[in-house]
Formats: sequence, structure tokens, C-alpha cells
Amino acid sequence: MFRSFSTFNYRIWFLGALVSNIGGWMQATAQDWVVLTELTDNDATAMGITMALQFGPPLALVSVTGWVADRFDRRKILLITQSVLLLLALGVAALLLTGVMTLPIMFGFALTFGITNAFDAPARQAFVSDMVALEDASNAVALNSASFNMARLIGPAVGGLLIVAVGTGWVFVLNAATFLAMLIALVLIRAGELLPRIKSKGRNGLAEGFRYVWGRSDLKVTFVMVFLIGAFGMNFPIFASTMALEFGRDADGYGILSSVLAIGSLAGALLAARRDRARVRVLIVAAGGFGVASIVSTWMPTYWSYAAVLIFVGFSTVSMLTTANGYVQTTTDPALRGRVLALYMAVVMGSTPIGAPIAGWITDVAGPRTAILVGGIAALLAMAIGFAWILASGRLRRQENSRFRLTLDETMPVSVVRMDPVQFSDEVAASTAPIRTIPRD
Repeated sequence: MFRSFSTFNYRIWFLGALVSNIGGWMQATAQDWVVLTELTDNDATAMGITMALQFGPPLALVSVTGWVADRFDRRKILLITQSVLLLLALGVAALLLTGVMTLPIMFGFALTFGITNAFDAPARQAFVSDMVALEDASNAVALNSASFNMARLIGPAVGGLLIVAVGTGWVFVLNAATFLAMLIALVLIRAGELLPRIKSKGRNGLAEGFRYVWGRSDLKVTFVMVFLIGAFGMNFPIFASTMALEFGRDADGYGILSSVLAIGSLAGALLAARRDRARVRVLIVAAGGFGVASIVSTWMPTYWSYAAVLIFVGFSTVSMLTTANGYVQTTTDPALRGRVLALYMAVVMGSTPIGAPIAGWITDVAGPRTAILVGGIAALLAMAIGFAWILASGRLRRQENSRFRLTLDETMPVSVVRMDPVQFSDEVAASTAPIRTIPRD
């Protein structure tokens, strides 16, 4: 389960990311609460607009960010983006502590956070593959998700308590301090031990990455499923905060809901780390589980019964995202990995500008339970699309020795661009996904 920890660089990265992610979740909790209760009168639509501004740039800038992640030193990119995020956190803190923050100014900061994260996310995702051997990439991605969700378990609860105790401004100050952990980790990483990689020299990065994805039916289905759930189901800040208010809870109640969600998320990430490879069938099952758990949560009559169901929501969410992320990373041509991951992150993060304002509007008009129900239905639709692809591709078939028993054929190949044998050996390919290589045009 923890085989990636045998690599020094990954151990350093994991620790730095864990500390930084805890601060990030504290800040996210504070930002949502500021918009919902301090800058507006429980306006979920304004909260949805804030999320749209923060998560929109990955979609708008995908043609640039993926090419940058493939063309330049990812470690240096991260040093720059993490430093900018630190300064932005201090800027928000200063305005909150002096009492001059307004909703339009917060919108501006949300947009700036989003632009910076648009460059940070694909570089960070691809950098994981630079630190470990490709046969450990899926494990490293899963452990990365575990780190993220360990932080999600701690950060919101601590953030909620700190909001009540010292105010939102100081939460941003503490988050700025946690960025130092990531910056120190990036400095300590041994550059000479990073895996050599193919750097893109062309400037048509988005077109090449898009053509690659368009030629892979498995990736197209993965992207569509993740988009549907990301747009309509994964608006947790809106859902958790408004449900906390519905149950008569304050900021600490919102933080607890976020942390309870993370209990299931952490379990899902650790289970994913045990798998030898990422499989599309796990993605499909997890999408269905997310839909069912979300719909069940809308029936819960009390705060704690709703919190209990969130464990299953978190488990299915991370099982789905970790599987999708690992599948994309371990079956993509290394020369195109940054661009394909930029497209993937644009789908994951860029779906929010579409879904969050809609979820906020539905919450204001019909209540948070209706908005959550819409997300659950979208997840069931995603599961249906994935299952239809399995049937259409011929992977589900009757067992030869049984008339009524079905089997899912994991050996059917998908076509990908031929890779450098040093970068992607046949042995590694066999251990990650069933593929067949074809010559590059």
C-alpha cells in the first residue's frame, strides 16, 4: 500500500503536501463562510459564483497550462505558484482583519486564486509521476489523494473552530504559513533523482492533447463521467454549509460536516492505494455509489444522520476521482501527460463554473436537499454512460463455461500513441492497463 514511500523525493513531497493541504482546507472553510454569512445574508448563489470564479480558469486556460506543465521544469513552476498562493492568502487576511473586505473584492481574489491554481494543478499532478517509477504511479496518485483527504479530515474541523474562536482573517494567516511546508519540500527534493521525461517542444499543446483524448474512447467516457459528477454532484461547500444552517448549526457545524465527509474520502483513497492498477469498472461502480448515497442523504431528518451518510458520499467520491486520475496518468503517453492532465483538471475543476451557480440557484429556490438530489441523479446518469460504453465496447460478455454468468474482459486493448521504451516499458504497460501501441503519425 505504501510502496511509493520507498522514494525519498516522494516522502518529502507527501509531508509538505499534507501540511499545506490542511491549511488549504482551513482557508476553503473560512472563505465559504465569509461569503455565505459575512459578505451576504446566506446567499448560496453568491457562493456558487465565488466557486465558479475560482474553478473557471482551469477550463479557460487549459490550452496554456498543459503546455507549460509539459514544456518547463515542473518543480520550478510549483515554487512560483505556491509562492503566489501564499501572498494571496496574506492579502485576503489583511483585508478581513482590517474590515475592508467586500463581496466584489472577494470575487477578484477568487479569480486570482483560480488563475494561479490553473497552472499549479496540472504541474502538481504530473510532478507525482516524475518522482516515482511508472509502475508505482497509480499507488503514488492514491497516496496523494490520501494526503489530500487526511488534510480534509483535519482542516475543515480546525478551520470551523478557529472561525468561532479567532475569526476568519486569522485562518487565512495560518494557511499562508502552511505554504512554507510545500516550498521547503520543493527545495529539499533531489532534482537529480527525478525521472527523466520527454519535454514538449511544440506549441500546439492543446490540439495535440485533445486529439489524443478524442482517439481514446475510454478516456472520453472517463472525462464525461467526471464532468457530470463534478458539475452537479461535487458542490460540497454549498451543500454542507447550507445543510448546516438548515440544521441550525454554526461555522463549527459546517467544518464538522466537511471533516466527516473526509472520513469516507480517506478510506476510499487508502483502498485505492491497495489496488495494483486503476480500472474503469471501479469508476463506474463508484459513480453509482455516489449517486445512491447523495440521494439517500436528502432523506436524512437530523444533523448527525445526514453526517453519517456523508461518509459514504466521501468514500465514493474519492474512489471515483482517484481511479480516474490514476487511469489517466498510467495509460497516457509521457510526452503528452501534462496536456492530458490539464484537460482532465479542466474537466474536474472547470465543471464547477457550470454546476456551482446552478446548484446555488437551486438551493436558494428549492432548498439544499433538492440541489443534492439533482447531483445524485447526475451521478446515476454518469454510471449509465459508463456501463453503456462497456456494453458497446464488447468488454462485458458471457463466460465460455457458463450460460448465465457474465464476465468483464480486462484484457481487451485500447490504442495509444507509441511511447519511448525507456519511459514506458512493456512490463510496466502490462501492470497498469491493457493497451496496444500504434505508431505515432
